Amino acid sequence: MIEYKGYVGTFEYDPDEETFHGRIVNLAKDGITFVGRSVEELKREMAASVDDYLAFCAERGDEPEAPFTGKFLVRGTPDLHRAVALAAARAGKSMNAWVTNALSSVLSADPEIAFGSPHGPAGGPSRIPGSRSQ
Repeated sequence: MIEYKGYVGTFEYDPDEETFHGRIVNLAKDGITFVGRSVEELKREMAASVDDYLAFCAERGDEPEAPFTGKFLVRGTPDLHRAVALAAARAGKSMNAWVTNALSSVLSADPEIAFGSPHGPAGGPSRIPGSRSQ
């Protein structure tokens, strides 16, 4: 993964075309893609694509989609919904607070799940934002 201005890109290598094809993964509505023949070119193209997107939004007077809003919809079974609601009630928390705490605990326990590296993104700290444990 690569990051630019809060936007996260993933990419795959196409051996037939000898190019990397990337896309921004943290936008729900607007699709941003980019292509490069090397990792350095891919990074430049991602940055150019994000900058073009932000300029396009500004020209139209539209607010660009935020990279992460802090909201996401979780779909599960009715039994899971019930179990979470009961666990949250037993803990004296809202379902949102209980789920946020549970997700933060899992990610803090194993940073590789979130970042793919024991050292966090780009070798930085692996503490999960929003988690209560350090």
